[in-house]
Amino acid sequence: MSRILGVLGLLTVLYAALILSNPSAGRLDNLMDVANIQGRYGLITIGAALVIIVGGIDLSIGSVCGCAAVLFGVLMERGVPPAAAVALTLAFGLTVGLINGLLITQLRLQSFLVTLCGMFIYRGVARLLAGTVSRTRAVEQHPEFVESLQQLRYLLIGKDATGELLFPAQFFLLLVTAVLVGFVLHRTAYGRYWYAIGYNDQAARYAGVAVERHRVIVYVLCSLLAAAAGVLLLLDMPSVQSDSGGLGLELYAILGAVLGGCSLRGGEGTAPGMVLGAMVLPVLENLVSFRGLKSDVIPAVIGLTLLVGTMLDEWIRRRTHPRG
Repeated sequence: MSRILGVLGLLTVLYAALILSNPSAGRLDNLMDVANIQGRYGLITIGAALVIIVGGIDLSIGSVCGCAAVLFGVLMERGVPPAAAVALTLAFGLTVGLINGLLITQLRLQSFLVTLCGMFIYRGVARLLAGTVSRTRAVEQHPEFVESLQQLRYLLIGKDATGELLFPAQFFLLLVTAVLVGFVLHRTAYGRYWYAIGYNDQAARYAGVAVERHRVIVYVLCSLLAAAAGVLLLLDMPSVQSDSGGLGLELYAILGAVLGGCSLRGGEGTAPGMVLGAMVLPVLENLVSFRGLKSDVIPAVIGLTLLVGTMLDEWIRRRTHPRG
């Protein structure tokens, strides 16, 4: 609870600084745009947080997101209807998560190593698929996709045919996802198993929990959410480049999870904390933009925050288990 109150206080300060930084910063259209980005970041944060809760890590999130965006665009350019392209892209994310989970649980490989390799592999796959994908190009090649794409953009992004943002649909999608994940974590046996696995996987195994199966499920959910974020990325942006789409999002996701109260040692984390943690960086990025500061400060903030989070995590562990 203290971490949630802390990140809530941080968000309050950042929003206040943002609104005071520029008269345009407090306008409804800007705040809705920030909320939309928070929604997309929030989806990958939830995925990363679930993996961290079971004691793992996923460094391939950004590459999976970028590869999914490129795959989504390539499929449409080759004549696959948008709804079917979304389904196939999500299936790609599910497959990636299944591969990660099986490599980690069946071959006993370290999650850090498996997902680090995945980070390079899926970025390379994206480059092999295409250099740049564009919604405009897909529509030019297949005019019959115009109406269905507009419907998808309205439902999932909140933008009309002119590109005007009417409501932050991505943020609402995050809230729905967080409610579902929160129900699983806090109201079902699956959630109790995931916390138990992260806290002490050996004890969970002795208690009869199918540790490997649950870890695979969590990695599948993580990559599925990353692929969903890739779909949203291309629906929101005019185009996505294979070498930069989703770049660095794995760090944003891990940071959001840590800020939201997930322990890097596993076994801790809440759905409300995940949402609040994911909201921080988009506000900070917007503040940096309006203040005219260099965006290079963002990576430094990420690194410093992760370091402080790790130190705090260690301090709490030592206070809780002084002999551990």
